[in-house]
Amino acid sequence: MSNNQKKQLTPVQQEYQKLQKNREIKRPVFKNCIKAFLTGGLICLIGQVIQDLYIYYFNFTDQTAGNPTVGTLIFIAMLLTGFGVYDRIAQFGGAGSAVPVTGFGNAVISAAIEHRTEGFVLGVGGNMFKLAGSVILFGVFSAFVIALVKTILIRWGGL
Repeated sequence: MSNNQKKQLTPVQQEYQKLQKNREIKRPVFKNCIKAFLTGGLICLIGQVIQDLYIYYFNFTDQTAGNPTVGTLIFIAMLLTGFGVYDRIAQFGGAGSAVPVTGFGNAVISAAIEHRTEGFVLGVGGNMFKLAGSVILFGVFSAFVIALVKTILIRWGGL
C-alpha cells in the first residue's frame, strides 16, 4: 500500500490494518516449496518407474511408453482419490501434487464423487469435467493446431 493510500485511511481503518497484520498467519513459503518439490518429484519418479516397466516387460519403446504411463498415473490418482489418500498427499505436497498429470485425474474424480448424489447423468456426467474440461479442450485444440502446422510444413515445406 502506498503512502497516499495510507493517508486516505481513517484512524479506525489504520488500526484495523495493524490488527490484521499482527494476526495474519505467517506462511512457511520455503518449507512449502520444498514439500511441493519433493511430492512432485516423487510422483515423477513413480511415473518413470512405470514407464521403465512398460519398456522392459511389454516391449514398448521410449516413444510409445509415454501414453500408457500417463494413463496409468491418472488411474492410480483416481483410485487414491476415491480412497481418500490423494487428499492427504495434496494437503502435504500442495502444488507438487496438482501440477503433474495426477492432479488432472484428481480433479476429474473429485468432481464426480462430489456430485454423485445428483445422479449419474446430471450429477457425475454434468459436473465431472467442469474443472478438467478446459484442460481437455485446450489440449485437443492445441494438438490439432500442431498437427495441422506439421502437415502443412511436411507437404509444402519439404521437412
